[in-house]
Amino acid sequence: MTNRKTGIILLVFFMVLGVIFLSYYYKVTHAVKKSDLPVIYADRNHHVDTFTFLNQDGKIITREDIKGKVVVVSYFFATCKEICPRMNENMSKVYAAFRGNPDFLILSHTVDPWKDTVPALKAYSKRFDADAKQWMFLTGDKKKLYNMARYSYLLSTDDDTTGVKIEDDFIHDNHYSLVDRQGRIRGFYNGLEPAEVQKLIKDIPSLLDEK
Repeated sequence: MTNRKTGIILLVFFMVLGVIFLSYYYKVTHAVKKSDLPVIYADRNHHVDTFTFLNQDGKIITREDIKGKVVVVSYFFATCKEICPRMNENMSKVYAAFRGNPDFLILSHTVDPWKDTVPALKAYSKRFDADAKQWMFLTGDKKKLYNMARYSYLLSTDDDTTGVKIEDDFIHDNHYSLVDRQGRIRGFYNGLEPAEVQKLIKDIPSLLDEK
């Protein structure tokens, strides 16, 4: 009789222990993961606005295509001889680090849509072996491209670091903008500085892991 009671007590003990373990496991595996990166303009509930552009394959790209993905954004023009080649060479390092990850995208927008047509962007993208499904070179209406830069991605028109003269109606920013899965801006990185590019590469996984 005593052995039977002991057996029951042990059974209950292990059942309770199992419940505790399963509860802890569920809590750990389903815990909300948050990156340490700040949310820019969180107090204003700032999110990337809607857009419609064309990529280097002539495919229409909208905000729906970036929904739920981590995105790095830049602006350039294909005939640029100043900062753009260096920025895109550095961007290729970011691309290489996350190539093949379906939750990561790069959007490189032209600031010169008259010259940077779809065929021109296709030719330019081949310099970096860019897969249009993951590194998109975008063109479209100039005003909409510029508005996205200024008001969605929060990239300015100032470029004090390069000595390049900036016209009022011409964007030539040397920064990348990092966007999280919810369309919020999480940081800016100088695309001309190797240390900044490496920091970007280190920061992206925290947003990919964020739930």
